[in-house]
Amino acid sequence: MKLRTLMIVTVLLAVASAPAFAGSGTKVGTAGGQELLIPIGSRGTAMGGAVVASPTGLEAIYWNPAGLATLEGTEAMFSHQPYFADIDINFFAIATAIEGFGTLGLSAKVVNIGDIEQTTYQAIEGNGKIFSPSLSVIGVTYARALTANVGLGINGYMINENVFEVSASGLAFDFGVTFDPKWRGLQMGIAIKNYGPDMTFSGPGFDRSYEAAGRRDLAGKAVGFSLPSHFNIGLSYPLYSQERSSLLVSGNFRSNNFSEDHWQGGAEYSYDNKYFLRAGYNYSQQTDYIYGFSAGGGLTVPLGTTKLTFEYAWTQTDVFSDNKYLTLRFNF
Repeated sequence: MKLRTLMIVTVLLAVASAPAFAGSGTKVGTAGGQELLIPIGSRGTAMGGAVVASPTGLEAIYWNPAGLATLEGTEAMFSHQPYFADIDINFFAIATAIEGFGTLGLSAKVVNIGDIEQTTYQAIEGNGKIFSPSLSVIGVTYARALTANVGLGINGYMINENVFEVSASGLAFDFGVTFDPKWRGLQMGIAIKNYGPDMTFSGPGFDRSYEAAGRRDLAGKAVGFSLPSHFNIGLSYPLYSQERSSLLVSGNFRSNNFSEDHWQGGAEYSYDNKYFLRAGYNYSQQTDYIYGFSAGGGLTVPLGTTKLTFEYAWTQTDVFSDNKYLTLRFNF
């Protein structure tokens, strides 16, 4: 009865949320907090993001926090991504399973944009002053297996954006559900991401002084901006499994509140649960959508009671250089 009630509530929540996340080409570029959209980890990225139904390890924090409910022991993860325009993105997380309580995790994503020379109306080529914008997302995650079939998870994020003399802070939440019907390995997942109040920039960087008609000091006021919320539903299925080899295929539908909806598909080949090859694809009707194919692989090395995993992912992007991800995970 509890399981039935939970599934009914989950479906109602998904249906009720769908209109809020309906994709629209008229809203492209209107959401802020874009660092929330930058994926973390190499497995999900290599599979085109199609891991909402089958997230594993600490990557589940980004794709579907309910996946963290299956974590055994303690895991630490570091991921590095050289982004476009010499931007670097670093992610660190640690989580541990607590018997009788669930899984508790902490994470931090830091976007390092680098040094930029300040320009003004009077010095449009630069005035020699250097500033370094910083974007950070600090998160707390809790996940728990409610039954042998159902897992629930929630993320809470504190967002901070600092650009020269203005800054903005905010809160965002993710909610996730995984469901295993115990039928031939099929798995399902739902995730609602980046749900929270609007953010607004403030600070002395908006202040201006005008000397033409006597000194006049003016203070500007910024308009608030919404977060890039989106709703995800996914399926995964083990297409092939024999002895030590297996092939998992998966797909997601993602409905955005800031752009056209898009679809994600992926596959993962595993040998002896130590060697992995992955591939995926992203598709959207949005004319300027820049993502496409993705691929990658992983290697797990047992070290006594510790498992060390190295992973790599490549993502095709138009206009900018292709994205690359390097991930290191420790499970003990």
